[in-house]
Amino acid sequence: MDIIEKLEKQYMEELSQGREIPEFRPGDNIAVNVRVKEGSRERIQTFEGVCISRSGEGLNKNFTVRKISYGEGVERVFSLFSPLIESIKVIKKGRVRRSKLYYLRSRRGKSARIAERQDLHSKKSDKEKNEESADLAEVPEEESAKEE
Repeated sequence: MDIIEKLEKQYMEELSQGREIPEFRPGDNIAVNVRVKEGSRERIQTFEGVCISRSGEGLNKNFTVRKISYGEGVERVFSLFSPLIESIKVIKKGRVRRSKLYYLRSRRGKSARIAERQDLHSKKSDKEKNEESADLAEVPEEESAKEE
């Protein structure tokens, strides 16, 4: 690792400190809360749409979000570690087989839909968590029955 990579890694840690960046990929529906400055006021605006691409490496990671606003397609490119981004939230995970979804630009209506991704790992982990919590809930009942 050379000096530049070390500095970038240190700077990335500083920028992402106190802020959680979820894992998302192209095809996922995401909501990006962006700080918007209007005159002397500052407010947070949500930009919600489909992530159509991710690019860059290290500190220069970018992602593009596309949404349809009043019948017109709007795309916006965000820097992942930008201080203007308040938070990123994954709404729905999409199942796609490409890393760049630029073909969505020419699609309209039903043909522009993306199927929802079903993660087997997350389902298994949820079932295991539910079983563990059920096991923990049963233990006190057994102990109380023994005491009686």
